[in-house]
Amino acid sequence: MVHPDLGSQMVNVCSMMLLVTSFAIVAQRRLSACVDLFAVQSVFLAVTAALVAFLTGIHHIYVAAALTILIKAIIIPMILKKVIERLNVQREVAFVINIPPSLLICGALVILAFSVTEPVASLGFLLTKDSLAVALAIVLIGFFTMIARKKAVTQVVGFLMVENGLFLGATAAAYGMPLIVELGVFFDVLVAGLIIGIYTHRLQDAFDSVDVSKLTGLKE
Repeated sequence: MVHPDLGSQMVNVCSMMLLVTSFAIVAQRRLSACVDLFAVQSVFLAVTAALVAFLTGIHHIYVAAALTILIKAIIIPMILKKVIERLNVQREVAFVINIPPSLLICGALVILAFSVTEPVASLGFLLTKDSLAVALAIVLIGFFTMIARKKAVTQVVGFLMVENGLFLGATAAAYGMPLIVELGVFFDVLVAGLIIGIYTHRLQDAFDSVDVSKLTGLKE
């Protein structure tokens, strides 16, 4: 039997690795590397969920962990890699906010997340309570990535980071969601990945670019 303190530390380490991969995604220019890092983040998320399932005895979280590996670490990265190969766009050159200030902003978002959740976490009793701040930080960094990047693929990765943060938050706050809800969320994420792949193809066909700032031209 794993000691609760040791179990909590193991969960916290995995949660911090999710946060580290979020910063690595923000620091990347290569689109394929962003997708690979998202897959790595999803693996850490699955490991975190499996640890929580093992430590709490809530077995349906194992199903969520397996679906995370299948959908987020394998299927969706494959879809995004095919989109990148099809469009032949390997790097993101222009940013709304360049990488160094982006990293500084993400650091500030992490401080904000820990400040906001500290009063709540201090009242909690769950072994995952310290992961709640990390989950909020990942959500905020995901939103920031969607704002700071111009390429559709990296904006999609930002959206998926938000979903990973929300899943980690649900695990940290309540030891996961009911199984039927988790299945519905994973199905929605998979469908969203397929739709985004089609949308990106259409964007390339219409504007010969996957830079979403081109869409502002439709207003004129």
